[in-house]
Amino acid sequence: MMTYPFNQNSKAGFTCDADSMSRRDFFSWAKTGLAGTALMDLLLKQKPLSAEAPGKTLPTGTHFPPRVKRVIHVCLIGGLSHLDSFDYKPALKKLHGKVMPTEKKPETFFGQVGLLRKNDFEFKQRGRSGLWISDLFPHIASQADELTLIRSMKADSANHTPATFQENTGFRLNGFPVLGAWLSYGLGCETDELPSFVVLPDVRGYPAAGTINWSNGFLPALHQGVPFQTEGPAIRDLFPGRKISNATEVASRQLLNQFNQSHLERTGANSDLVARIRSHELAAKMQLAVPKVTDLSGETAATKALYGFDSEETAPFGRNCLLARRLLEQGVRFVQLFSGGSFGSPRINWDGHEDVKRNHLREATRIDQPVAGLLKDLRQRGMLDDTLVLFSTEFGRTPFTQSASNTVGTGRDHNMNGFSVWMAGGGLKHGISYGGTDEFGWKSVEQTVAWHDYHATVLHLLGIDHTRLTYYHNGIERRLTNVHGEVIHDLLV
Repeated sequence: MMTYPFNQNSKAGFTCDADSMSRRDFFSWAKTGLAGTALMDLLLKQKPLSAEAPGKTLPTGTHFPPRVKRVIHVCLIGGLSHLDSFDYKPALKKLHGKVMPTEKKPETFFGQVGLLRKNDFEFKQRGRSGLWISDLFPHIASQADELTLIRSMKADSANHTPATFQENTGFRLNGFPVLGAWLSYGLGCETDELPSFVVLPDVRGYPAAGTINWSNGFLPALHQGVPFQTEGPAIRDLFPGRKISNATEVASRQLLNQFNQSHLERTGANSDLVARIRSHELAAKMQLAVPKVTDLSGETAATKALYGFDSEETAPFGRNCLLARRLLEQGVRFVQLFSGGSFGSPRINWDGHEDVKRNHLREATRIDQPVAGLLKDLRQRGMLDDTLVLFSTEFGRTPFTQSASNTVGTGRDHNMNGFSVWMAGGGLKHGISYGGTDEFGWKSVEQTVAWHDYHATVLHLLGIDHTRLTYYHNGIERRLTNVHGEVIHDLLV
């Protein structure tokens, strides 16, 4: 059963006479234009935390005063080499071509341990803070004083898909809600015209495992992420293919509402059905809001240049970054941008097994200027003080080359033992680094940060106590942080 309440003020220009529609035409029309909006009740304003636990939260709906109210997450698929980007290890230059001094052979994903390899990109100290950042990201390096670097991340899997699941859900298995879904559930939506959680995939394709990467898991279906197309219309079939009159609009809406209410009375509440109904109830609002927010023609030439619109290589991700800013301005809570797609041949992600320098230079060129432009734009508009920007990858890469023999190859294997991510925005100490790996960059040895700690800190910045954001499922009070996680207070002002 479906509802399709059309906006009578819409400028879609419906003119068809209702008498001309057959029964088959009617039901065909009822679903036309809605395929891209099914199960997207993130459009509704959601119930805040204060409604979940009366008397236990502040009037704002959070557990304590938030430092930020919205998030942009840049998610790098494939495993960025921290050794070639944000974690400078001078020892690797001295030991280039030598065997890594360990008591036993390091465990790697492919089991091919070659000789130590120096960084492929030169490092320099950047900004007033003096953060070491390589030439791989010259534009992001120019924003060093905005960054809060974590150089001691540790994951529990060196396999892409479970590692990406853990990065986004805290668990290595699928079926759990991602961070964006938890925020939708906990904080609700600031607009009733757009989704609370929007996903902007890489223009070249979805990441491995596809839509599971923005799943609501066991949370109600209305908290799942809504992927926008990054080429062509943001949402397919947003407008009906057939024009109809206003009278038909109203009559069909009433009839479909009756069908739905009757079905709910017979079968009882069902979160998937309710989400579907509500998504269609707001489809008309999206018909006006989505074209408006995705129309970049009103942006100045200077703004577009800032995001890299003038280059074929940077324009696709630049468009996503600019769109992310516009979505935040319209009340969207969480926008996730993916850099890199699925794993195949040729690679279209950060998985530099064969040649890190070639692979990373190609991928970094696509996103470096747009991400730096996003930070600059948010700062100059006064938005960065209440926005959190996340830049992460599922794991790092090895300090030795991936080689079956004692040679210095050009690629690096997966490394879950130590890698780097960064944050920027409100509530953070800027221009600092936290934690560290050993002299080779192989393992985190100082102030190790697990994904549960990372997630706890993100929730804290949004005013949420990670131990109290729970959902009862299969006899367990589930959390994003499971039974773990400590807020990293040293990152916070």
